[in-house]
Amino acid sequence: MKLRNKTVIRWCACVLSVLFRALFATLRVRIRCGSQGPVPYGHWGDQRFLMCMWHDAIAGTIFGGRSQHLAALVSGHADGGYVADALKVLKIRPIRGSSSHGGAAALREMIEAASDHHVAIATDGPRGPRHEVKQGIVYLASVTGRGIVPIAFACQSAWHLQGRWTDLVVPKPFSTVWLVSEEPLYVPYHLDRDELEVYRAELQQRMDALNQWADDLAAGEIPDSDAPLVIAPASTTSLRPNHTSSRTSDARAA
Repeated sequence: MKLRNKTVIRWCACVLSVLFRALFATLRVRIRCGSQGPVPYGHWGDQRFLMCMWHDAIAGTIFGGRSQHLAALVSGHADGGYVADALKVLKIRPIRGSSSHGGAAALREMIEAASDHHVAIATDGPRGPRHEVKQGIVYLASVTGRGIVPIAFACQSAWHLQGRWTDLVVPKPFSTVWLVSEEPLYVPYHLDRDELEVYRAELQQRMDALNQWADDLAAGEIPDSDAPLVIAPASTTSLRPNHTSSRTSDARAA
């Protein structure tokens, strides 16, 4: 049975958001990032980025800190309305659309939003395949000039809520989680489809490597960096870009 009453939907979105905030307040959140800092948390002046993530990392990215100036692409299907209402509660601007529902309008809105928002895109799309970068985020980077920041989320211990083609990673209380990102990928202006594919393939490679690194950290297969960047969600908004730790080859090899 699907909810139809908008008031009830908004109330459920509020309750769900509060529950996730409470859950993440129990976690030890470790953020490892490139020199651009922990996008989209903190204060950034005029800098804005496109955030590239997988669908299963959505909860970690939204609730790992308190976002500033963030818009997010949400499915144009009816179920996406629940997510859009939850984002509004969190003061995140939802942009509705997908390849089969309102894609052109969503693209125009993302181009407009990128002028003063970070734009988060779960790039493996509402229909999958799982963990496969689509060309849309690369095209958006080409027309806006915004850098794409690859982002991965991994948990020491988590539940995996299975959807139709992917799962949602929900960390278990009092565990440690990692949010990791890399230097932005910049795409030249107005490339054709074949040229965009070169950058899509590079982004795919970077996302795969980044997610493997995050998973290895969470599994304890490699040691974490010694950098003292352990951030609770309530304090993340006090960050500035120069307070972050860069991900380096030494951290990988440690």
